[in-house]
Parts: sequence; structure tokens; C-alpha cells
Amino acid sequence: MATRPPPRILSIAGSDSSGGAGIQADIKTITMLGGYAMTALTAATAQNSVGVQAIAPMSPDFVAQQIASCAADIGVDAVKIGMLHDRAIIEAVAAELGKLDPDIPVVLDPVMVSTSGVPLIAPDAMAANEDLLFTRATILTPNLPELELMAETQLRSLDRMADAAQALAMEYGCHVLAKGGHTHDARVIDLLLAPDGSQAISFNHARIDTPHTHGTGCTLSAAIATLLGYGQPLEHAVRLSRQFVFQAIKAAPGFGAGNGPLGHQAVGRRSES
Repeated sequence: MATRPPPRILSIAGSDSSGGAGIQADIKTITMLGGYAMTALTAATAQNSVGVQAIAPMSPDFVAQQIASCAADIGVDAVKIGMLHDRAIIEAVAAELGKLDPDIPVVLDPVMVSTSGVPLIAPDAMAANEDLLFTRATILTPNLPELELMAETQLRSLDRMADAAQALAMEYGCHVLAKGGHTHDARVIDLLLAPDGSQAISFNHARIDTPHTHGTGCTLSAAIATLLGYGQPLEHAVRLSRQFVFQAIKAAPGFGAGNGPLGHQAVGRRSES
């Protein structure tokens, strides 16, 4: 009896030298969920749990070649996009995505600022991201600060967060998962909005009192991409991915003096036992 090959997931993102976020978190997540991880590195960073010390972007041509190399030989079942440092890199990524089957799901995590507050993209990159990539995305996964930047207003209530996410979904014709992890609510509430304006789907779980949340956004978006690569419906993919992140936070090893990494491997071992 033939076994189904793993879904081929391409992560287009930056490297986190400390292993907690970016490409490294994506590879761990995709692997733990049974996918086959490929990467297109957009930038190298020197960072750890307390901050980002340096950023070195790749050349746009090199980013494009990495994508083309993976797609031409291995093939792609789903794409996760994370940190895109500048407009030239975004243009290169958009051009390569245009060569892929338009039915391939794309999960775009609009990474703009690190957990420690360091900007991760050039000033003109946010507008380029919206202009060139949002319409290609299947789903956007902004956290609250990112959603506020795009909405150009503070969103301190669930209703305002929902309104801003819905406007984004309708403008770009994609789903939006507005993440509520940065609120001060007792529970973490995320909202999934559809581009047709249908009713929001709410997900929530208890807030875990821990500083070790470095890479949660990367992990969530990579998990959604992997499950979409399996052919899971979007709502189910989001629900299962949130559960994976929740368990990875609970299993965090406690490394670092600041916002430490998650315990991806521990979740994988638990699911195998």
C-alpha cells in the first residue's frame, strides 16, 4: 500500500540565529507536523531572546533563485511568507509567486516588528507588501500591533479589531486571522474574517503566564501552511495550528533571559507517544 508523500511547504522568511523564530521555527513546525520543509532565506539576523542585534538582507535575485530552485525540482504544496526586508525583495517574491499555480495556498505573516520592538522591514516595504502580495495571499495572520500599523489607528477592543481585519479582508480578497495575543484580556481571542464579509469565527484559549513566546507568529503561520498543504479546510487548519502553538508555549524549555523560544520538539514527542 503506497503511502502519501508529505506536503511540500516552502517558507520564505528570515533566519533567526537563536533558533526561536523565522526560518528555524518554520522548519521545526513543518517537520513536527509531518511536512517537508523547504526555505528561501530573505535575510540573516543576529538575534536572541532579548533583541535583534543585526540584520543582513539577501539580494533580491538570490531570494528569487531559491524559490525557483525549490519549485522547479521538488514542487510546492503551500507557501508560508514571513519577514521580507525591503521592497526589492518583495518584488522578487511576488514575481516568483506569479509563476506558481494560483491554487497553491499562501499564508502571509506580515512581520514588521520583532517581539523586542526592533523594526524588521524597511519603511517602504509595508506598502509594497500590501500592493504586491496581499492579493495573492490565502490568509494574512497579523498580530495586533501589525494590524494597528496597517489600519493606522489603535485597536483596543475586540469589535475594533474585527472591523479592521474585516476591512483588510474585503480590500485584498483574502482571509485575515487577527491575533489577540497582545491584548490584556484574560483569554487570547483570535478572529478569522472572510473576504465576503461573512460572520467572524472566534477562537480563544487561556492565556499562559510566560515570557517564552518568541516565534509564536512564525510557528502559527507555518502550521497553517502545513495543514493547508495537506488539504485541510482553512478553519480547521487554523484551529489545529492554534492548538499546536498553545502546546508549544506550554512546552517551552525556558532558554534565554528574555522572550525565549517555544518547545516545538516537545509537542512532536508528545504526539508520537
